[in-house]
Amino acid sequence: MMNCLVIDDEPLARECIKDYIHKVDFLEFCGEGTNPTQIAALIEKTTIDLIFLDIQMPLMTGLEYLKNTAHRPMVILTTAYPNYALEGYELDVLDYLVKPITFSRFYKSILKAKDYFKLIPASGFKSQKDNSSSYFFIKCDNVYEKIAVAEIEYVQAQQNYVVFYTKEQKYMTLMPLKRIWDMLPYSNFVQVHKSFVVAIDKIRTLEKTQLHLTKACVPLSRNYKEKVREIVMGQSLFKK
Repeated sequence: MMNCLVIDDEPLARECIKDYIHKVDFLEFCGEGTNPTQIAALIEKTTIDLIFLDIQMPLMTGLEYLKNTAHRPMVILTTAYPNYALEGYELDVLDYLVKPITFSRFYKSILKAKDYFKLIPASGFKSQKDNSSSYFFIKCDNVYEKIAVAEIEYVQAQQNYVVFYTKEQKYMTLMPLKRIWDMLPYSNFVQVHKSFVVAIDKIRTLEKTQLHLTKACVPLSRNYKEKVREIVMGQSLFKK
């Protein structure tokens, strides 16, 4: 069962989503609001797994909430403006529903959320960064694949999917990069670009705009460069 919030300043839009939620046996309606500023208080009352979030709202837009909130439940955006879709995916939302929302489109979206929700306990990861799990499972198509953490070279975001690259092959699954990054241990991985997380022990050389790993080359963003240098080299750098 997934606990849901509906955040939208339009009463009819909220009622539509609430009605759809009540029609699905694995969804539970747990609250509603007219603005993202109300989400924190609602989450304090009960565990929330999924937020249906409108974009255009007073005081704070849905996109502003996403940009300012690092740790949050899964989010499905709802809006009358399809031009915001790309920005929404860059902020790690699961899906994007354009109003008026049909039930068939709603159901397709929540099936994505259901698949991801199943992966959270299946992953074997704890929420703490110091977890020591040696492997986890991800869903690729209709198969759960076992991935050893030590074999991961890097993880790449592709819209609301991520691709795990290991020494032997790659695995794609429906999961935002931010969710993966929140679960991977800091001591083993570092984010080097908004779309790339790499295993520290697989880094072989650092250049101005890229990193060479054991089997691949990935971009190094200017925004992450100094932090990456500090984490990867640290006190191991010999200076003149």
